Amino acid sequence: MAAKKKTKRVGILTAGGDAPGLNSAIRGFGKAAINEHGMELIGFRDGMRGLAENRTVELDGPALSGILTVGGTILGTSRDKVHRMVVDGEARDMIPTIVENYEKNKLDALVCLGGGGTAKNANRLLKAGLNVLHLPKTIDNDIVETDDSFGFETALEIATDAVDRLHSTAHSHHRIIVAEIMGHRAGWLALGSGIAGGADIILLPEIPYTIDSIAQTIEQRVKRGSTFSVVAVAEGARTVEDAAELAAAEALVREADTDEGKAAAKRHKKAVEAKHRENTFTLAHHLEEATGLESRVSILGYVQRGGIPCSHDRLLATRLGTAGAAAVAEGNFGVMVGTQGQQVVHVPLEKVAGKVKYVPTDHEWITAARQVGTGLGD
Repeated sequence: MAAKKKTKRVGILTAGGDAPGLNSAIRGFGKAAINEHGMELIGFRDGMRGLAENRTVELDGPALSGILTVGGTILGTSRDKVHRMVVDGEARDMIPTIVENYEKNKLDALVCLGGGGTAKNANRLLKAGLNVLHLPKTIDNDIVETDDSFGFETALEIATDAVDRLHSTAHSHHRIIVAEIMGHRAGWLALGSGIAGGADIILLPEIPYTIDSIAQTIEQRVKRGSTFSVVAVAEGARTVEDAAELAAAEALVREADTDEGKAAAKRHKKAVEAKHRENTFTLAHHLEEATGLESRVSILGYVQRGGIPCSHDRLLATRLGTAGAAAVAEGNFGVMVGTQGQQVVHVPLEKVAGKVKYVPTDHEWITAARQVGTGLGD
């Protein structure tokens, strides 16, 4: 008589910022894991912190029902680093504790849904000997080796709608309206929504700007009879001077050859980033001075990553979730499950962790923006 096949027991968590489609991915993975592959599934509350604290919830059919269209994440999330998690006010390496909890729960695999920071955490756990799988989530679209990440398309629609709506106020009051759009260090969200929403100027982290260039674009619009302008600015966009200062700070981090030197360089880099954080309001003030047009700021903020996921993100999350369950069934670990073209791909985590997908300055979206007359501040 053949030995009974062992049921695989899998843990799943969501980490980093919340994004539309997380619950869709949990559902896609969970339903396929349970129904198609006969697995048992448990969730960890609040990301890596819940994994370190061993806070679990059983995920079965009823728990996965009705969450396809729900925003956020039923599991909760956090931004903790596994190797430097703050516990009782002190940063600790929680990887050994996480390994213990993995074994205590008799897990065969751990599935991590998240963005770039989650990929780095997952890679650290992989190096500690855990069977890890990563599913790419972020509204920033900045994860390498995948064309798409669930959350981006919904955020793109929300930001585009906001840019659309700001036009009427800008036009009515003859104002410059500066709309700050999320995206962290990459400009995909601002670029996509700026083009789709017809922004007159789009400012990206990848293309440092000057006030003179923006003012010139606005003045040319005024000469043509347009007494208003909408500026879509990515939260990481910087002036030429600020970008140079940040690049120098980043170089110091790379060149530091001791742990103390690297820590000091990182503190300096954070201070530089903090100094530039109010750029959007400063930008609006300078544009008002340079053009004589009244300027206002609209920061879209968290509304961009809240609420019901669009159909694209539900479909993508379901595709990646079910493909992830198949990867676990096949024993394919240490990878991110992403998309390239129309295909689902398995990319080694070491090729993903610590890398950022920036907008290439020759990307077709940028070319299209320039050709329709959109200013990019350079």
